[in-house]
Amino acid sequence: MKKEYLKLDRIEGPLIELSDIENVSYGEVIDIKVKGEDKRKKGKVIKIDNDRVVVQVFESTSGISVNNSSVSFTGKPFELHLSKEILGRSFNGIGEPIDGGGEIFSSKIFNINGRPINPVARKYPRNYIQTGVSSIDGLTTLIRGQKLPIFSGNGLPHNELAAQIVKQAKISADSNEEFAVVFAAIGVKHDDADYFRKSFEESDAINRVVMYINYADDPIAERLTTPRCALTAAEYLAFEEDMHILVIMTDITSYCEALREVSSAREEVPSRKGYPGYLYSDLASLYERAGMLKNRKGSITLLPILTMPNDDITHPVPDLTGYITEGQIVLGRELNQKHIVPPVNILPSLSRLMKDGIGGDYTREDHPDVSNQLFSSYSKVQEVRALSQIIGEDDLSETDRKYMDFGRDFEDRFIGQGFNENRSIEETLDLAWDILKVLPVEELDRIDPKLIDKYLKKLK
Repeated sequence: MKKEYLKLDRIEGPLIELSDIENVSYGEVIDIKVKGEDKRKKGKVIKIDNDRVVVQVFESTSGISVNNSSVSFTGKPFELHLSKEILGRSFNGIGEPIDGGGEIFSSKIFNINGRPINPVARKYPRNYIQTGVSSIDGLTTLIRGQKLPIFSGNGLPHNELAAQIVKQAKISADSNEEFAVVFAAIGVKHDDADYFRKSFEESDAINRVVMYINYADDPIAERLTTPRCALTAAEYLAFEEDMHILVIMTDITSYCEALREVSSAREEVPSRKGYPGYLYSDLASLYERAGMLKNRKGSITLLPILTMPNDDITHPVPDLTGYITEGQIVLGRELNQKHIVPPVNILPSLSRLMKDGIGGDYTREDHPDVSNQLFSSYSKVQEVRALSQIIGEDDLSETDRKYMDFGRDFEDRFIGQGFNENRSIEETLDLAWDILKVLPVEELDRIDPKLIDKYLKKLK
């Protein structure tokens, strides 16, 4: 028989405490009925201590007191009804429609906490997703099934880059393979959410995008469910509908700050900078839901965006993210000040799985060598620039001056492409050769001579 508890013990921020509770499970969803209100609020059990439980409320706790509310336990975890009808739709952080399109009715119901992927069942990521951004496609290629975060900072144009990737991303033209984007906005301002929605609508990408939006003025607890709802939708589309899914989340730092706030309300012992000690495992529970399965055709590729407080890459959020994921794309403030967009700083950026998803079978035969050469040459540019600040550019050797020309050309034409230009992988590689021809052939020591003869000689 379903019980209803008529008295609460304590309310602390987004948390409610109850005692004398029987037969309750961790993660179980509850309904909260407030006297005088028709709509029930929802929450879930986050702590059980003998007959005492702590409940996290997904909505605001204003109006709730210990005496005017009743709580009933549903006996179920937090679940979503999913079908392919979610494509082109917008939902809030707990999976409720906010686009006026009505509820999703489906017999397929999924727990938002996901199904852990057995490492033995994982398939090694191969092939790539084309973003249309040269600095990513050419130098830190996004591989299907990869977790590749974007490290940004306050004031940098990560929102514009996220919108550009959503609009332009696609898989190679394989037959009978569908591609879609799941976009999770965590703790964003209303005008940012409107910018994303308008960008997707203007580019006609909206029909292949599922949006989960948590606004900055929404309850903190809802912020913690937003990425899980998005990943659950991605798992359904990838592993039930055999689609290739790109999940973009912005901003993971907002998620971690919400986690810190709830942890503080629970009076847990803090770790670095006040974040809970389980921040690593909590982030891993999100990131590790991306990947490919041996017995499924679909894939989930994760591109989380996080802002580094004070541009500090050793901050706990980027630091722990780097341990879990397979590389990072770093946005540079110096490039942004030069009005180079997107301001991708390629030297600290890398994609650890890139080598297994590029080359003749996937992109083009010259891609690995060209990528290595661009990294090597741009690294040399930094040394030459440091030297020129001491002795002046006029006193540099002829080769060093060519490196200076290469550096300017590389930043202006290759990295800087604007937020509305969409380049194919062939255009990106052809542009790389066109920029590399500035350097003497003997300096191209990372490229096979046969490839130099094939691609460079025809440009000169």
